[in-house]
Amino acid sequence: MTPGTVALLAGAGLLAGGVNAVAGGGSLISFPALLAAGYPPVTANVTNTVALFPGYAGSVAGGTKELEGQGLRARVLGAISVLGGVGGAVLLLTTPSEVFSAVVPYLILLACALLLAQPWLARKVQARQGARASDHSPVLLLSVLLAAVYGAYFGAGLGVLLLGVLGIFLAEPLRRVNALKNVQSLVINTVALVAFGVFGPVAWEAVLVIAVTSLAGGFLGARLASRIPSALLRAGVVLYGVVVSVVLLLDG
Repeated sequence: MTPGTVALLAGAGLLAGGVNAVAGGGSLISFPALLAAGYPPVTANVTNTVALFPGYAGSVAGGTKELEGQGLRARVLGAISVLGGVGGAVLLLTTPSEVFSAVVPYLILLACALLLAQPWLARKVQARQGARASDHSPVLLLSVLLAAVYGAYFGAGLGVLLLGVLGIFLAEPLRRVNALKNVQSLVINTVALVAFGVFGPVAWEAVLVIAVTSLAGGFLGARLASRIPSALLRAGVVLYGVVVSVVLLLDG
C-alpha cells in the first residue's frame, strides 16, 4: 500500500470507530474508503467485515450486566443467527462479483435508511416496555434469520435492523434489547469472519490498518459521545452514504 492509501484507510477506520461508538453506521465510512483505495467491491466488503470485528466483541464485553437472565434467549437467537450468517456468507462468496457490484449502491441506500430510522426504532422499542414478550414467535425467528443473512452478506446497518426486529417482539428496556442485539451482531460477524478468513479475498494489510484505528476511534468516540449530538453525526453519515451511492450509480 502507498502512504496515501494507508492514510485514507487509517482516517476511515478512526472515523468509523468513533461513529459506531456514538451513533452507529461506521461501515458507511470504512467500506467506501476501501472502494476508493482501489479494492474490488467483494474484497472491500469482506475486508470491512473482518476489520471491524473487534468492535463487536468489545460491545458485548461492555454489556454483560444487561444480558443477565437472557442466556436462553441469546442462545436460541444465536443459533438462528448462525444459520443466517452461514447463508449470507455463502451467498456473498458464490454470487458473481458483477452482481454484488450492481447491488452495492442500493445496499448502501438501505443502510442509510436504517440509520436514519434508528431514533424512531428506538422509540418503538421503549414504547413496548411492559408489553407481552414473544421470545419464540416464528415471525421473530424468521426476521432474525433474514437479518443475519443480510448482515453476513453486506453488514452496514445490521445493528439498527436487529434493534428494530428484537424491539418489536421483546418486552424489555432498550438497554437490554441493545445488549442482545450486540450478541447477535457478534455471532453473525463471527460466522462471516471465519468464512471470509478461510474462503474470502480478504486484504489483510487493510484489515490491520482499519482494525487498529477503529479501536482507537471507538475509544475516542465513547469519550466524546456526550459532546457530539448523535442526530447531527447520524445526518452527516447518511448524507455521506447517499453521495457515495449516487457516485457508484453514475459510475456504473
